Amino acid sequence: MDGAASSGAERHWRALESLYASAPVNSKFESSLEVTGEGTAQITFEVTEASYHAAGAAHGTIYFKMLDDAAFYAANTLVTDRFLLTTSFNLHFTKPVREGKVVAEGRWVSGKRRVFVAESRLVDAEGDEIGRGTGTFMKSRIPLSSLEGYTG
Repeated sequence: MDGAASSGAERHWRALESLYASAPVNSKFESSLEVTGEGTAQITFEVTEASYHAAGAAHGTIYFKMLDDAAFYAANTLVTDRFLLTTSFNLHFTKPVREGKVVAEGRWVSGKRRVFVAESRLVDAEGDEIGRGTGTFMKSRIPLSSLEGYTG
């Protein structure tokens, strides 16, 4: 990628990070997004008792949210004009987690026009995979530039 294209991609990636940070839902799930390259993104978060189900481990909502978001943002790195929408997401729980830092790693798999496929996995502080997911995302009619949090 040449310098101009690289700086344009970098601006888009930083704007996606800003968009993520601006989402009201993230006040319920403290986390941070880093776009790590074209087609890749990672979200870092802490599992605490606030996200537990009745049996004392992280509830599946946090697994889904972080896996969906990591895959979504990995795919949206390839789309600079429109917001993507999740159309389906398959989730597999591998291991329960009780507390600590978890990283959701997202990776674009296929699609470059209207429909995109991306996958993600959750890795706990010991380096063990605790969950995995695959999502399908499609371009919406919503321009990224119209979203207040998208500042690029």
